[in-house]
Amino acid sequence: MQIENAAGAPTTVPQRTKAGFGHVLTTFSRWWSADVSGTVDQAAVITKRREECQLSARYLLMIAMSAGIAILGLLQSSPAVVIGAMLLSPLMDPIMGVGFALAVGDFKWLKQSARSLAIGSLVAIGFCVLVVFFSPIQTVTSEIAARTRPNLFDLGVAFFSAVAGAYAMIRGRDGTIVGVAIATALMPPLAVVGFGIATWNGTVFFGALFLFITNLTAIALTATAMARIYGFSTSLSEKQTQVQGLLIFGAFVALAIPLFLSLRQIVWESNASRQMNSVVEQVFGGNARVSDLNPNYQAVPIQVTATVLTPEIIGDAERRTIEAISRTLGRPVDVQLTQVRVGSNAQAAEEAQLSQARAQEAAAKEQAEELAMRLALVAGVPESEVLVDRQRRAAVVRAKRLDGANLSTYYALERRIAQSQEGWRIEVQPPGGSFSPISYQEKKVERDDNDVPPETVPETVMEPTSEGARALTLAIWAAQRTARPLDLSGPADLVALTRSDMERAGVAIGDVTTTPGATSVTASWSAAVE
Repeated sequence: MQIENAAGAPTTVPQRTKAGFGHVLTTFSRWWSADVSGTVDQAAVITKRREECQLSARYLLMIAMSAGIAILGLLQSSPAVVIGAMLLSPLMDPIMGVGFALAVGDFKWLKQSARSLAIGSLVAIGFCVLVVFFSPIQTVTSEIAARTRPNLFDLGVAFFSAVAGAYAMIRGRDGTIVGVAIATALMPPLAVVGFGIATWNGTVFFGALFLFITNLTAIALTATAMARIYGFSTSLSEKQTQVQGLLIFGAFVALAIPLFLSLRQIVWESNASRQMNSVVEQVFGGNARVSDLNPNYQAVPIQVTATVLTPEIIGDAERRTIEAISRTLGRPVDVQLTQVRVGSNAQAAEEAQLSQARAQEAAAKEQAEELAMRLALVAGVPESEVLVDRQRRAAVVRAKRLDGANLSTYYALERRIAQSQEGWRIEVQPPGGSFSPISYQEKKVERDDNDVPPETVPETVMEPTSEGARALTLAIWAAQRTARPLDLSGPADLVALTRSDMERAGVAIGDVTTTPGATSVTASWSAAVE
């Protein structure tokens, strides 16, 4: 742009803004190329990443062990155990390999990484299916449920974690990968997928699978973008690079839409719960306190149960609450209220709520202490050796060998205590002992189906006698409690029947000895673990 100076001569004023901005970009680009991406040993990074993507026996073993730890932690609802599985899982390596291979255009490396990732994922899912199938616990715990509703926040966690992980791999900061492994949580969703298959639960299966795909895609594509930003040499043309960028952006958008909808539903449910709580308090004149509000948003109409601490019992409270909540939410609801009468004002209701919580905690603590004392007494050990988990309501003790006590004694003691502790899982681990013979008898087969040819149905089958059934139950119980294998000896056909029953119960079988002419099966502790 030209203007006149003081002497009246034209002069040119530089375009400072435009030129200044371009100068900043140029300076930044030069600095990044020379001092940041230029200091990265690309060959070394690619070589290391390529090696860690290879399919090997160690990789599959670590996958299986990580999956086993993850599914057991999920079944027990133990966050600490689940975190251990995250740290052990090697799934991050092939996923990062996919990302770097896409960035440099190495399709042979991409195929290798994808193959390792696919096989590892299938091994993890299959192993978890087997564990859940043979597990006596097949309920959806809070840890499992937490991985069935991915939302937009999960995508954000995966993205930021992937940025940190890719940076650590590029700059050689491998220690950061530990935190990234915990943040992205790749193995637990796979374990939940296996749980969904084993229990035929489609909601759990698809929810966990979507979470895993979200983490996988976000990590791989973010790694691709990071590698391109750091200037990793690529065989892709400029047009292919543009297409790659558009595909990455499109993938993130495709993931973000359903995750946003899921997040919106979660936010709505959270706000709805808060509004329900407020409505119930208004129905009771603001002098009551709501305890244990539990809405079920999947039911139609929405099911709501709550305990209300109130100074005055209101007869039509449920009807008024249903009408008020339905107006507020714009959806039909069904409400069930349990009214507990407390003091005469709101402060009394609050104090009653706190007192109720303290009383429940004190009662749980007292119950746990009493249980520990009883178990210590029957097991002949100090109370400090009794493991009591109040959160999961479980107690375990390893009994000492007591004079005159046999396996039946410890079994009866465990059952007696378990019957008096409703809702608790009690385990008394016996110190060993001998087993009674497992005797069998012939039972005549009744043929009620006229469509079945008589020659295809045996006339008799072998089944345990009443004493044999007790001996079999006791042997299975002792093996489960001690996690020790059993040796079996006896006639081949009876041993096969006994082995089948024991293996269905999760008992490991050691040596099997055939003794023709015997009429019962003898079980004994496997010598391999004595």
